[in-house]
Amino acid sequence: MTLRLTGRSANGGRERARFGLEWRRLIGGAGGQRTNEDAASQTSSRRAAASTSRRRQSRSSVSVCSIIPTPVFIIIIIIFIRTVSGRNMRGTALLVVVLLGVAHFASVAKCDENSAEELLDEEDDGADDEDDEGDDGTEVKDENGVLVLTDRNFDTFVEDKDTVLVEFYAPWCGHCKQFAPEYEKIAKTLQEGEPPVPVAKVDATKESSLGSRFEVSGYPTIKILKKGQPVAYDGDRTEQAIVARVQEVAQPDWEPPPEATLVLTKDNFDEVVNGADIILVEFYAPWCGHCKRLAPEYENAAKELSTRTPPILLAKVDATVETDIASRFEVSGYPTLKIFRKGKAFEYNGPREKFGIVDYMSDQAGPPSKQIQTLKQVQELIKDGDDSVIVGVFADEQDAALEVYLDACNTLRDDYKFLHTFSAEVATFLKASPGAVVMLQPEKFRSKHEPASHSLTIKDSTSSSELQDFFKKHVLPLVGHRKQSNDAKRYTNRPLVVVYYGVDFSFDYRVATQFWRSKVLEVAKDFPEYTFAIADEEDYSDELKSLGLSDSGEEVNVGIFGEGGKKYAMEPEEFDSDVLREFVKAFKKGKVKPLVKSQPIPKNNKGPVKVVVGKTFDDIVMDTKKDVLIEFYAPWCGHCKKLEPEYVALGKKYKNEKNLVIAKMDATANDVPHDSYKVEGFPTIYFAPSNSKHKPVKFEGGQRDVEGFSKFLDEHATKLSHTRDEL
Repeated sequence: MTLRLTGRSANGGRERARFGLEWRRLIGGAGGQRTNEDAASQTSSRRAAASTSRRRQSRSSVSVCSIIPTPVFIIIIIIFIRTVSGRNMRGTALLVVVLLGVAHFASVAKCDENSAEELLDEEDDGADDEDDEGDDGTEVKDENGVLVLTDRNFDTFVEDKDTVLVEFYAPWCGHCKQFAPEYEKIAKTLQEGEPPVPVAKVDATKESSLGSRFEVSGYPTIKILKKGQPVAYDGDRTEQAIVARVQEVAQPDWEPPPEATLVLTKDNFDEVVNGADIILVEFYAPWCGHCKRLAPEYENAAKELSTRTPPILLAKVDATVETDIASRFEVSGYPTLKIFRKGKAFEYNGPREKFGIVDYMSDQAGPPSKQIQTLKQVQELIKDGDDSVIVGVFADEQDAALEVYLDACNTLRDDYKFLHTFSAEVATFLKASPGAVVMLQPEKFRSKHEPASHSLTIKDSTSSSELQDFFKKHVLPLVGHRKQSNDAKRYTNRPLVVVYYGVDFSFDYRVATQFWRSKVLEVAKDFPEYTFAIADEEDYSDELKSLGLSDSGEEVNVGIFGEGGKKYAMEPEEFDSDVLREFVKAFKKGKVKPLVKSQPIPKNNKGPVKVVVGKTFDDIVMDTKKDVLIEFYAPWCGHCKKLEPEYVALGKKYKNEKNLVIAKMDATANDVPHDSYKVEGFPTIYFAPSNSKHKPVKFEGGQRDVEGFSKFLDEHATKLSHTRDEL
């Protein structure tokens, strides 16, 4: 007899499965009858434990119950009865039939129960899959009482909340890890408060659009959202301080205080600025990233300075709207800060964070020149001073020359120490009449090769700029002492000749220091067009190393810093005036080759991003036939590594632009041989236009991606074609 395997439809199979389960419950198992509750419980347990195993089995597998269908089984029974009927074994046959029937139906019920469980498992799995597919990422998860917000659920969650506390963090940030337990305590306290305030966190390294939107530049950054608008928090990172501030903001009647920063327009600018003894004005653009980062610092400084007696005002001008005002004061970048005194503008050269602004403006609010009343004060400065002494001599406070002097002092007050006097005794000592300005060098810098002092008499025709030029011309002695503290203010002119040795003007070492300095003086007097200085070899050990002189073995070493960032080293030799003179003469004639720290020139440099090294900087970056975008990077810099794929993609995008080069340079292994390309952090990116190589444009504020760089290039490129390969 041939047995055929029968299939079943999905619906028919489910109905049969359910029928089988009911039949199973009715007739019970071999061990006796079970209650419905027990059956359900055991079925559920068995189904959960076996579901994973069943899923692995092929859906086409056949159970035993389908091998012998019920009709076939009945035929077998009939044949068996006919066979035994003639042998008077009817009773035995009936017993066998009954037993076989019970066994068969129990087997069918068992098989159907398994099939039912399998089908119900499929239904459950399908429901689970539907649930998974329904998760669109907007669900807000809870981690120890702190809600986790993402780009996808942030706005939906915040939109109907009056107040929300949000922490922007980075998983690798040590400060964030330390703050985490405290933040969880803050969450518990605020949720139990009245009104309750939800506390959330955002991984700003993952949810980058939120980080950009809320101008997150450090971790952790705390923001209080009031009706969706951020309220900056700059207090202590403690439970007590944060909870107190949040509960204050969460009150229904809370309103943000008015800005301490004045808003200036064409309607009030002149009136406010001309009437202020001193006021700091920021010219900004609403879209400028640097302006946005400065805004909270500037506002906090304005609040602090407004409480001073007298108050110091801070104001701002939207330069994109008030274009006439911006043009009037030659605003070419954002933010531009200027100090105004009675309407006259002065450059702001101070810090750009709250405490720095406060300190700088507090100092600026004072007089630019200190009045001296006794001769002893001047004498002490000359005897023990380390910088030039500048003294203005005037008849009284109404002297017209004093106003010109103070005007010039205000412009240069960051770089010089100014004094003035009305004392006849001091005037006699200085051999000066009222209206004269005298500059003297401290005793240790005086020599027979230069005058002890210089003077200028202020006349009606003397301008502030003439006076400023006088200060700049005579501020340095013939051979001064170059130090880290005065390097940036005093020794910026080139060429600069520096003689390195153990410089020490203390009593015990002054003679030795002056011995070597005197030899330098003998040469400096013959080259007035150059600036000469001595410098301590320990203070400038890194500079000596860059000159290749750190292991010269000589007591005195010499280097020259030329135009364009080039540097030159004197071959190690026993130092003397004649040796120094010959080296300076050779430099002047162009016979000394500059030193350039450089990696080897790449043999293959045909990639989308051109590799620049010290030796090829002039050939590639300074090529006047091409525009060049150059990235200065450090191999260990995380920001540089993150930028790499975007920068390579940019190179590929512009690979067919013959007059545009996308380049990069490891600034830790190569010298940047031009002062115009200052590298103060990584990555630093400049655009060197073909027609202005010594005035590169620094990439600042834009997005560091292909789109952001493309906009920058479209704005500044001089030779960009209209067609380019798109990614």
